[in-house]
Amino acid sequence: MKLPRSTVEALLARHPIARLATVGRDGQPHLVPVVFVHREGALWTPVDAKPKSDQELRRVRNIREHGRASLLLDAYEPDWAQLWWLRVDGEASVVEDRPATDPLLTEVVRGLREKYPQYESVPVFRDAPQLLRVTTGRVSSWCAGPLAATAAAGGAEPA
Repeated sequence: MKLPRSTVEALLARHPIARLATVGRDGQPHLVPVVFVHREGALWTPVDAKPKSDQELRRVRNIREHGRASLLLDAYEPDWAQLWWLRVDGEASVVEDRPATDPLLTEVVRGLREKYPQYESVPVFRDAPQLLRVTTGRVSSWCAGPLAATAAAGGAEPA
């Protein structure tokens, strides 16, 4: 069964982690866990100051090359009646070269700080502001049944 639209919106607003899927030049999939915020019809994930390699991140290169990505939100429970997943497929872009005072950038950063208190001690951006933007294109979802939809809507996290 599909997740109700209200549950989809609640998950995009509150669920703490997603897996970002991109495809490289060689056709190989690349999947990484990311934090995100839903604003202005898109999902935004920062290239933040958590430790990373010194090179441009593969996810950034892949989005520059292909302009498409998917984000997967999900919950696993030992009680399979509570399973659900939500996938957003869309056009993707690297947003950079914007001043820190840009209103959209300011709103996205505010949303990230509200959702993730860790950003009080970790800078939202690694260097100059850089975000990955995935438009909310095709949305697919599944849940095991009403119990799963209720748990997802209430923000219940896996045990």
